[in-house]
Order: sequence, then structure tokens, then C-alpha cells
Amino acid sequence: MSRSSPRPYRGGGARRARGAAGWTPWVCLAPALVVLGGLLVYPIYQLGLISLLEYTQAQVSGGEPTTFQGFANYAELFADPEFWRVLLATVVFAAACVVSTLAVGCALAVLLTRVRALPRLALMLAALGAWATPAITGSTVWLLLFDPDFGPVNRILGLGDHSWTYGRYSAFFLVLLEVVWCSFPFVMVTVYAGIRSVPSEVLEAAALDGASQWRIWRSVLAPMIRPILVVVTIQSVIWDFKVFTQIYVMTNGGGIARQNLVLNVYAYQKAFASAQYSLGSAIGVVMLLILLAVTLVYLRLLRRQGEEL
Repeated sequence: MSRSSPRPYRGGGARRARGAAGWTPWVCLAPALVVLGGLLVYPIYQLGLISLLEYTQAQVSGGEPTTFQGFANYAELFADPEFWRVLLATVVFAAACVVSTLAVGCALAVLLTRVRALPRLALMLAALGAWATPAITGSTVWLLLFDPDFGPVNRILGLGDHSWTYGRYSAFFLVLLEVVWCSFPFVMVTVYAGIRSVPSEVLEAAALDGASQWRIWRSVLAPMIRPILVVVTIQSVIWDFKVFTQIYVMTNGGGIARQNLVLNVYAYQKAFASAQYSLGSAIGVVMLLILLAVTLVYLRLLRRQGEEL
């Protein structure tokens, strides 16, 4: 009986092929990574560096040398009671904006699935128009609508010359309305696309079992489109936490006696209005770390959802 010829050993070649294939995505992504590195990494490096220096108008003009302060700027920032007040206001305001945006966007997404084609098209066009409006334009329009002298809202509600931007909470509420108005279209369109991907048989079965619309949303739709809800929630948190234009325009830079400050406006005032660039940079680093933590949670949740799917 003849022996079969030995098969050639190809382990090394296979490993080399797998190694080359593993590098292929990185080679394709290299140009984009270089651009992102220049646009993101270097500015973040400069932001962190300035936050560790004594960098005021005197250093910018060259009148005094720049000195290394270490974490002294952060110690000064954390010892300032106004910083903690502004941070708390930012967190509460962002949370209210996120909850309101999700509620309006999800409700209108469900409504889109229950109206005819023409009303659905009109609602989609109106929502996309709000989404496409620049923030400064939308803020100006909302100020005109709620103007104490010429605004139609006060006339309709019979409030006379009531100023919405005078009180702290009414000013925050007015800004919240504008933020929700320009943010809910993203949630509405995304959630609507998720609802359309749910098999109609599942919804029909739930309706035949006598489930109410709220029960169908809570027990059927929301669990099935949970990855989409995670995406819109985390992105809304990131967007609303760093609101600047609406607050700056509608409260004239932070409101009366700085009562409507949020972190982005607070950093702007420290850096440019007071020429304390190092403190403004320190606030920017704190915001970056908070948003980075939120982003990491977002990525972890998406990975978990991917494993379940």
C-alpha cells in the first residue's frame, strides 16, 4: 500500500495573510484618522495645556511670562461656589431638555404611524424645517414670539407685558422650548424609522389582546427599538449639555445677575469677557471629561445591544 505524499505546511502563510487582512481596515482609515487627529487631538492638547498655565491678557500680549500652575486653576475653579451652581443648573437644564425632547419626539413618531400620507408628509416637512433652522435664527424668532411688547404669545395668553426672560425659571423654560423645538425632529425621524421596522403582526397581536396604546409602546415598541432609543438619548444628552447659542442669545449672555448661566456660557465669560483664558480652558476640560464619560457609557450600551441582537 502506497503512502500518500505529505501535505505542505502552510501555517506561516495563513498567519501572514490574516495579519495583512487585519491591517487593511486601518490603512483605509488612515487618512480620516490623520484629519481627525489634526482637528481634535491638537486642540484638545492645547486646551489641556492652557488649563495648566497662568494665561491671562498679560501673557497673551507678552507683558508677562507664562508660568506653569499645575492644577491651581482647577483648585480655584472647584473652590468657586458659582461653578458648582452653574454645573448643577447645567445638569438639571440638560436633563429637562432631554426628557422633553424624547417625550415630544417619540409621541410624534407614534403619531406619524397613525395618520395618512398627506398629514404625515406635512408634519415631516414642518419638523425638518425646524431642524434645519440655525440656532441663532430660531432663538431670535422665539424671542420675538414671547416679546413682552409685540409678541403674540402674551396677547393670546392675556399676560400683558410679562417678560419671560426676567425671571430665572421662566427664562430657562423659554430656552427649553426653543431647544426642544429644534431637537425633536431628530428623535421623531429616528424613532419613526425604528417603529416602521417592527413587524406589523406583532402590533396587531398586541392590539387583539386588548393592550392600550401606552401599553403597546411600553411593552412592545420600546423594548424592540431600545438600541435606537439609546442612541437618541445619549446624543441628546451630549447636545443639550453643551447648549450655548440659545442661552447666550435668549438671555443676553446669561440672564440678569448671571442667573441663567450654563457651563458653556460660563466658560466663554471666563475666557473672553474676563480674559481668564486658563480658567475658561479648565472649564472646557471639565466639560470634555463629563461628555467623554457619557460617550463611553454610550459606546458600552451600544456594544451590549449588539451582543444581544
